[in-house]
Amino acid sequence: MPSTSSRSEFAALKRSATAFTRRATAAVVLCALAAASASAQPAQPPTAPDNPANPRRPIWHLFTDIGSDFAHLPSKDTVLWLSVGSGLALAAHAVDDDVNAHLVGANWVHETFEPGRVIGYAAVQFGGAALTYAYGRLDKRPKIVHIGVDLLRAQIVAQGLTLGLKYATQRERPDHSNNHSFPSGHASVTFASATVLQRHFGWRGAVAYTAASYVAASRLHENRHFLSDVVFGAAIGTVAGRTVTRHGRDSWGIDVAPVPGRGMMFSVSKIGDR
Repeated sequence: MPSTSSRSEFAALKRSATAFTRRATAAVVLCALAAASASAQPAQPPTAPDNPANPRRPIWHLFTDIGSDFAHLPSKDTVLWLSVGSGLALAAHAVDDDVNAHLVGANWVHETFEPGRVIGYAAVQFGGAALTYAYGRLDKRPKIVHIGVDLLRAQIVAQGLTLGLKYATQRERPDHSNNHSFPSGHASVTFASATVLQRHFGWRGAVAYTAASYVAASRLHENRHFLSDVVFGAAIGTVAGRTVTRHGRDSWGIDVAPVPGRGMMFSVSKIGDR
């Protein structure tokens, strides 16, 4: 039987360990909150020299932005979306030939999706982004400038990823015209634009995904792409759009304040546009 002194020492050690654990846990939580607060820097005003929304910001700074976008591509968010896209593309691969066989040659399909072929050209998407950016600068509207900048960056990232994969995979098109079928460029650029709009406007911008899906589907009836090409192209575009808008439209701060009774109060507040 352990002695009374041994039991007392054990109880004291247990209380000390419990107290240490509580303090350590509190310290970890506070450090994490402090780090989060430090990383959520106050948003720059629209006229700040380095703010993408600044209408007076030199155009050549876009190249710096794009370099940063490619550097930030490796992320958990990218892995998630590419994993989803890969899984869906693999599932679609089983019905690639059947889908095209049902759509190619049907007059009503051609008439329905013909406009999508034009809308999805990289030149059209890039031109729309450039016009948005130019209008925002000329009219000195920071919000429109910011949208235009993000659209341009998303287009460049999407095109870079798409072309790289086309030359790497060398998949033959269903019409046998060349070996640049996978992934679909129409799908990637339109989903890149749709993602930027969704990130800026929330659920209201999400309707742009309807237009992007329409454009992506237009490549099937022309027998220029397989369904799996289109699905993975949509994932590439989503990754591009999310990468250039990685930190969202707003900055958030975390404040920590003491309250009576040795407690702490945490508050999260919106600082403003990033």
